[in-house]
Amino acid sequence: MTRTAAWVDDPFAEAVRTGRGPLWLRRGDGGRIRLDVERWCAPAAGADLGLLQRCTRLAAPVLDLGCGPGRLVAALLELGVPALGVDVTGAAVARTRRLGGPALSRSVFDRLPAEGRWGGALLADGNLGIGGDPAALLRRGAELLASDGVLLVEVEPQDTDERCTVRVEGPDGRLGPPFTWARLGADAAARRARAAGLAESERWTSHGRCFLALRKAFRPR
Repeated sequence: MTRTAAWVDDPFAEAVRTGRGPLWLRRGDGGRIRLDVERWCAPAAGADLGLLQRCTRLAAPVLDLGCGPGRLVAALLELGVPALGVDVTGAAVARTRRLGGPALSRSVFDRLPAEGRWGGALLADGNLGIGGDPAALLRRGAELLASDGVLLVEVEPQDTDERCTVRVEGPDGRLGPPFTWARLGADAAARRARAAGLAESERWTSHGRCFLALRKAFRPR
């Protein structure tokens, strides 16, 4: 029997190839969360610009974790900021490369280049949900950063802290395989970050999207 993988063999990969949705995460209770695939496949705009501006202040380079179709990687390169995308979806990696951005087809938990030396890392577009374990993902982000590095994280605009099993649903109703996902608001994400050795240094909202800047916390010996 052929096994399929979430984000790899499901409707997300097709949506990335075409640049079109609609696309949702379907919960076990039938509720759906809209995935903004059209925005992800378009050039960086709106709230992305504040995120990119903050990246220009960081010590290069910047790692985009779950880069998707690559708009942020491409925009960073246009700004002169060295960047690398990482994504498990082959179609996303291919699209990032077509935009001129370097990208690796790997999980964020796989071995990555320059671990412990990245000036910045991004978890945008709901990617704090990767793996369904935000605490583990934030610890991984801290491992990748240099001592003065910053993790820029997009969080839910509402106060939430949930872990759920979902499936990607395409416009024709086709469902991908089930997987665990997470959604955190700013306060819940900041709490998880502190446990991962990261301290909140900034919180902002733009165009209805919310973000945190997390720095490695100083721990005296």
